[in-house]
Amino acid sequence: MTDDKQPSITLDFAGELLTAEPGQELTVGRSGDLEIDDNPYLHRDFLRFEHRESMWWIVNVGSRMAAYLTDAQGLMRSTLAPSARLPLVFPRTLITFAAGDTLYELIVDIPDTPYESVRKAGSGGGTTTIVPGQFTESQLLAILALAEPVLRRSGSGAGEIPSTSLAAGRLGWSTKRFDKKIENVCDKLTAAGVRGLRGAGVRMASNRRLHLVEYAVSTLLVTPEDLPLLDLPQSTAPEDDE
Repeated sequence: MTDDKQPSITLDFAGELLTAEPGQELTVGRSGDLEIDDNPYLHRDFLRFEHRESMWWIVNVGSRMAAYLTDAQGLMRSTLAPSARLPLVFPRTLITFAAGDTLYELIVDIPDTPYESVRKAGSGGGTTTIVPGQFTESQLLAILALAEPVLRRSGSGAGEIPSTSLAAGRLGWSTKRFDKKIENVCDKLTAAGVRGLRGAGVRMASNRRLHLVEYAVSTLLVTPEDLPLLDLPQSTAPEDDE
């Protein structure tokens, strides 16, 4: 098959679409073909998309930030570390990455790729290691309150993660109750092998919220369809659940 028969690639960031054909490259960062924004924590050149060996590849050309790739079903999640490269094998891939206190979401579409993710009937949402059924309702609400700004966007884009007090207030909870829920969520995810959710200090608390939202959004643990739960009346009584 010649290059002129190979599929193009389209990047979608907050409704801004950028397309390339085989033989072309696309770059993403503070300055690139797709300029994300002027966030000083974001690399000028962070991600590069290139066509090689009859496939589209993503390359992390940054020096310190990782990106996370998830298929459209939320069944596969890969980490793209600095200097690493991965083939893009699904028709749609969700890419998330964090810079400072901002979480970014980029959608990549490639028609006619060789693989399709398949969800088993009744498998539910979430990931293959942690599924929503393993969290209590209040724990999922706590995650939703943190992820709300990201989930309320129309498609991909960027979102600021709220503080603990703002997220707790969104639910009508005390900060102490909210912190307890997030602690238990982080304990469960850490036990399942998710990194970056444990540690002490103010900066670590901010990073933990960011990593938690990044994980929850990229694995479809919470989705925009869950947001109406935040508008239901919430109990303010003490709970005995985790």
